Amino acid sequence: MADPLYELLSPHLAHGSPRPLPAIHDPITSECLHRLSSLTLQSLTTTEPQSLAQLRHSLHLSLQALSTRSHQSIIFSSHHLRTLGASLPEIAEGARRLEHTLPKLDEATSRFSRTFNKNANNALLERRGKAILLSRNVDRLSDILDLPGLLSSSISSSTGLGVAPPGAGAPGVSAHANYGSALDLHAHIKRLHTLYPASKLIRSVSLQAEEAMRSMSTNLIVSLRTQGIKLAGAIRAIGWLRRVAPDLDESGHSGGSDGSLGALFLVCRLANLISMLEALEPLRELADQETQKRLWPSRGQKEGQNEVTGSEWRGGQQTERYLKRYIEIMREQSFAIVSMYKSIFPSSSFGPGPAPTPEGLEPGSRTNAKTFRMPTNMAPNNKPSGHDPLQPLPSPLSTFPLYLVQMLTETLRKYLPNVRDRSSRESLLTQVLYCAGSLGRLGGDFSLILASLEMQGDASDESTGGSPIEEDNREAWVEVVKKHRILAGRLELLASGVGSHGPSVLS
Repeated sequence: MADPLYELLSPHLAHGSPRPLPAIHDPITSECLHRLSSLTLQSLTTTEPQSLAQLRHSLHLSLQALSTRSHQSIIFSSHHLRTLGASLPEIAEGARRLEHTLPKLDEATSRFSRTFNKNANNALLERRGKAILLSRNVDRLSDILDLPGLLSSSISSSTGLGVAPPGAGAPGVSAHANYGSALDLHAHIKRLHTLYPASKLIRSVSLQAEEAMRSMSTNLIVSLRTQGIKLAGAIRAIGWLRRVAPDLDESGHSGGSDGSLGALFLVCRLANLISMLEALEPLRELADQETQKRLWPSRGQKEGQNEVTGSEWRGGQQTERYLKRYIEIMREQSFAIVSMYKSIFPSSSFGPGPAPTPEGLEPGSRTNAKTFRMPTNMAPNNKPSGHDPLQPLPSPLSTFPLYLVQMLTETLRKYLPNVRDRSSRESLLTQVLYCAGSLGRLGGDFSLILASLEMQGDASDESTGGSPIEEDNREAWVEVVKKHRILAGRLELLASGVGSHGPSVLS
């Protein structure tokens, strides 16, 4: 039934329509013909046209809504559809080129894989590995680079507290507060240098650390030269120096265990003593003027006239002031230096042995048993240990008091003749005896050297034209020594408790 109906309707469907005639086997056409054949004639004439009109109107509205919503997409699709014909040949040409290029790409990939393999030796890979390792350990390297700065800051902060200006006294307890941290940092740097000796970075850091430690050694040596240094500060400074410069603490080059640190300590304290004595320069100039007045004629006298003799000389007050202050400084500082040295280096001592003949002491003169005895190592019957005949050297303390006594005797020999007043001269000699007794408590009594000093003073007065010291002056010297020894004996008896048994012992 559908085929005759299709033949009946086909002329009407083809008339006035630009579209081609739908095929009879089309599902939509078949469905429509089947529906028309199932309707009655009345339905075909009445309800079917209305139904078709409604469906047409509905489809028209749907097409309008679709065009409103998707007109842009439809325009773009139409435009791309027009260019699709030209794009497809270009795509085909690119595909052919890619096909020809793929073998080259595969060859380059294989070459890259062979060249930059992890097992291959490649300089670029090594640099890249070093760069990655550097970026991974940048924090550690930054900490290593900060070590010299931390070391310098620790030393400088301790220096600001430890090095006092001249005359400001000794540094406080916090003077060496950060030296321990500085030594720990230096030990860490040395350990790094031992672990990585070929590293240029570690070598550079080690060189900077050594420079900072030399600066620390300089600061410690300067602190030993301060004027009012105490025993605790000196012990701390020597302890730091033992750690900073262990080569100075080698005991194989000296008779004791002080090494070169003992000589360094004595030199620093001697420099401080000389600076204190140089502060007496104004008094020394006045004493020199009195010496010139005593030795040379006055301006009013002509050549050929006699010089001012000892009996005519009435000056010496400025010389007395200078010598009093000089002897007082020598007494305090010599006792402080030697006692501090023995406290820091307990094994050092003058030791038993033959007494040397210092400058200013006549050969064959009698000496006290405690006066400047050499160390045991320097005794003639003792053979030094080792193969070197010069080893072991004596302790620096064995010759240091001799130098101090030489300084004192030279000053007394030069300026003591200016003092002619008997009471003033006795006061100075008593002060010198106290100085000798103070040093004698540590084993360095030099009181008998003063007798030779008096005899040389007599000879110098006679050679310069002045009158010799009379017999009463010699008796005055003897009286001074007797009084001093009596007083010293009484003090020893009081200290030992013998004086409490009766007054006859002290009479």
